[in-house]
Amino acid sequence: MPGTTMTADGTPVAVLAANAVTAQVTAPVTVEEVVGRLREIGTGLPPADGVAVFNRLYLTVTEAVRDRLAGSYFADPAAMAELDTVFAGRYLLAVAADAAGQEPPACWRPLFALRAHPGVHPLQFALAGMNAHIQHDLPLAVVDTCLRRGCEPAGLAADYHRINGLLAEVETTVREQLMPGPDLLEHVEPLTHLLGVWSVEAAREGAWSAVQALWELRAVPAAARAFAAALDCSAGLLGHALLLPLGPHPAPDAGCCGSPHAADAPGTAAGTPDAPGKALHPPGKALHAAHEAPDAPRTAAGRLPEARNRPAGEGAGAQARPDQAQLECSGLPSA
Repeated sequence: MPGTTMTADGTPVAVLAANAVTAQVTAPVTVEEVVGRLREIGTGLPPADGVAVFNRLYLTVTEAVRDRLAGSYFADPAAMAELDTVFAGRYLLAVAADAAGQEPPACWRPLFALRAHPGVHPLQFALAGMNAHIQHDLPLAVVDTCLRRGCEPAGLAADYHRINGLLAEVETTVREQLMPGPDLLEHVEPLTHLLGVWSVEAAREGAWSAVQALWELRAVPAAARAFAAALDCSAGLLGHALLLPLGPHPAPDAGCCGSPHAADAPGTAAGTPDAPGKALHPPGKALHAAHEAPDAPRTAAGRLPEARNRPAGEGAGAQARPDQAQLECSGLPSA
C-alpha cells in the first residue's frame, strides 16, 4: 500500500521472480515524490555512471507524465498516477538492493554490474535500463495497479498506449543527445545496429501482452510466479546483449571506476579462490571478463543465475551446470 514499507515479497500480487530481493524501500505516494526520489538518486551518482544515465532518462519521462496529469491528456489521471508510483517502486527497490550489497532482480543485474565499464556507451546504459523496467517491471506494475483499484487491465489500456507517443518523443531526443560524436565514429556502426534491434514501442507492446497473460494467471499463483520469473530472466539476458562493450578496453593493469559493491573476496569476480583479497579484474570489469572467459564461475551480479540446488559438497563459488541455469532462467522446473 502507498506510504508503507514494501519488499519484493510484499507487493500486492504474488507474481514475483524466483530471485526475491530482501531490501526494503518506502513506496512513493505521489508522482511528485517519485520525481524527488529520482533527483536524490541522481545527485549521489557520478554523471557517467550507467545507472545515473538511465536515472536521468527516467526522471525526464516521469516529469513529462507528471506535467500531463493535470490536463486532459489521460482519460483517468488518477489511475495513471497510481501506476506511475507502483511502477517506480520496482526501480527504487532495485536501487535499494544494490545499495544494500544485494543482487537486484535479474533484469537489472547487467546494468548495475556494468555501470562503470569504459567500453559501454551511455546510450547502451539508457536502453538497458528501459529494457529492464519495461519488459519486466511494467507488466507486474500494471497488474498490481489493477488489483489495487479493482479494475480490469482493459480499463487502463487506452492511457497505457497513450504514453507510447510521449515516450517515443523522449527516446528520440535521448538518442540524439547520446549518439557518439566525431571522435567516436568507429562505434557508430555497431551502435546503430544495436539501436535497430530494440525499440520502446515494441517493448511496451510486449509488456502489454505480458499483462494480459499475468492477468489470466492471477488465480494460479505458481504459474504466475513462473511466468514472472521468465520475464525477469529474459529481460536480463537481453540486457547483457544491449550492454555488450563496443569500445576499446583498458590494459589488464589499468584501473577504472568500479561497481560500489565489487569486493576483494575469495570466489568472487574481484578475487580468486586461491588468492583471497587479490583483485583478478579491476572493479567494473568483472562482467566483461565473463564475455572473455565463458567458463569462469558465474558469481558476480549481472551474470546468468547460478543453479540453486548444487550437488552436495560444492561451494558457493561453484559453477552452475548450463542446463540447470537455463532451466532456472526460463522459470521451468529443474530436474
